[in-house]
Amino acid sequence: MQPENEIRNASASEKKQAVQLLLQAAAPEKRHVWLGIFFLSIAAGLEALGPLLGKAFIDRYLLPHQMDWGWVAVLLLAYVITGWSATWLRYLQLTRLAGVAMRSVRRLREQVYGHVMRLPMAFFDKAITGQLVSRVTNDTEAVKNLYVQVLFVMLDSSIVVIGAMVAMAWLDWRLMLIVTTLIPAVVLIVLFYQRWSAPAVTRARHLRSEINAQVAESINGMSALQASNAERRFGERFAATNHQHYLSRLDELRANAWLLRPALDLLNSLLLVIVIFSFSTRTLSGVEVGVLYAFVSYIARVVDPLIQITLQFGQIQQATVSAARVNTLLNESTTQAVSSNVQISRGELRLQHVGFGYDPADPVLKDVSLHIPAGSFYGIVGHTGSGKSTLLSLLLRFYTAQSGRIQIDGTPVASFSDEQFRASVGLVPQDPFLLAASARENIAMGRDISEQAIMAAAKAARVYDFILQLEQGFDTPLGEGGARLSTGQKQLIAIARALAGQPRILFLDEATSHIDSETEQVVQLALSELRGRVTVVAIAHRLSTIRDADSIVVLNHGHIAEQGSHSQLMALEQGIYQKLYLLQALEE
Repeated sequence: MQPENEIRNASASEKKQAVQLLLQAAAPEKRHVWLGIFFLSIAAGLEALGPLLGKAFIDRYLLPHQMDWGWVAVLLLAYVITGWSATWLRYLQLTRLAGVAMRSVRRLREQVYGHVMRLPMAFFDKAITGQLVSRVTNDTEAVKNLYVQVLFVMLDSSIVVIGAMVAMAWLDWRLMLIVTTLIPAVVLIVLFYQRWSAPAVTRARHLRSEINAQVAESINGMSALQASNAERRFGERFAATNHQHYLSRLDELRANAWLLRPALDLLNSLLLVIVIFSFSTRTLSGVEVGVLYAFVSYIARVVDPLIQITLQFGQIQQATVSAARVNTLLNESTTQAVSSNVQISRGELRLQHVGFGYDPADPVLKDVSLHIPAGSFYGIVGHTGSGKSTLLSLLLRFYTAQSGRIQIDGTPVASFSDEQFRASVGLVPQDPFLLAASARENIAMGRDISEQAIMAAAKAARVYDFILQLEQGFDTPLGEGGARLSTGQKQLIAIARALAGQPRILFLDEATSHIDSETEQVVQLALSELRGRVTVVAIAHRLSTIRDADSIVVLNHGHIAEQGSHSQLMALEQGIYQKLYLLQALEE
């Protein structure tokens, strides 16, 4: 994703790609679009008959003072019927094309959300949550406005203009040529408007994303914000961003006010003057008076649609910028899908000379080699910044090792399909993520897991009895982020979720760092029962959690500095693990 602090106009190629994206999203709706064009053409033809019926009334009955009330009634009835039919057809096509717009945007929004779900973790390290949400919601909503404006207003107005021009050409082609000067004038106005408003529109869209990002950041960190007495500073920062957004919108509205409606109203007045002056140079007969009436009516029918077209360019400008932003997100490379039936059967892990760095020039892991037998319990410890979480990210395939190999059951980790890998690998993160849903839904997590498996996982995680004590048992809503639960209870549900999938490998990322000693003992008991059946790899800040591990790996500055059981490592005088363990013992 392009950095948001680089505010620039969408280039010609980006605009072209954005248009292609919109056409692709609307491709399944071709039939409805063509039907809409067909019926709008009929509506335009019916509307074009109105001034001709008025001309006939003037020429045949009004000026000659020969009122044949039967035919006059027929003309008036025809005028009403054609006007009503044109309006009814337009309403039907508005609903048709609005449906096309809504369905197209629904497909586009689902495409964007699905794409975001497949992006690699490296993308989210740099992305800002509020801006991503803005892409998926605000920008796609702006694209919906583009569909509505283009598909209905632009089509309808263009067809009405064409119908009125044809009728004028039939009445007097020389005067029609004068009226056609409106079209190049409108094109010039629109081009100038785009040059004037494009920077303001782009800046406004960026600042709206920034506002969303600041609001999301403040809400997520409200406890820390209030604890540090930062409300005023954050409020001033938000007010400054909001004021910049206001100024950008003001620049855009100035362009609208100067260049759209007022400019075309001026052109309309000039055209009326020219047409009336042209008729004043002729010897007016009854027929000429009827033509004058028809021409004045048609000029209004040409100018008003052109005004409607130009008024949409503000929305079109915003929607084009939004579509370009959405397209930029869709162009982000996703994780390559692997088509493979290879399964993880045992859960043996092997790392050979693995190296990795977020910046290749500054490696975090250096020549790491490690063998973790199937069904064993391994702990990984080390000082902050030693590479523990990075190693776990490589094992989880969030990142790809830049050197060396990682294998599971003798097969390269990249050779497993996402479905097979995720089904066989469980993760318990440091900060458990809970849905605003029931306990059952949080354990199942949308997977096709039987009730029996959910109950078994809850019992294995030692959370079954606690859930039954809730007012609705497993159907009790847990609140957003598990707001009703303690940190330890959230962690136990996260463990139950990981176990419900019956993984062959279970990773724990400092899963006991925020829980009390009593809950830690429950977690230790749950882990001990997995021995021999599941390969458990636990990154631990609290060393008591992995004291009973088969082997403990000590990382130091990206290298494996020590490895062995708890007793073996404690026997190493002045060893890193010994120092860490004794320091924690003193703190407790």
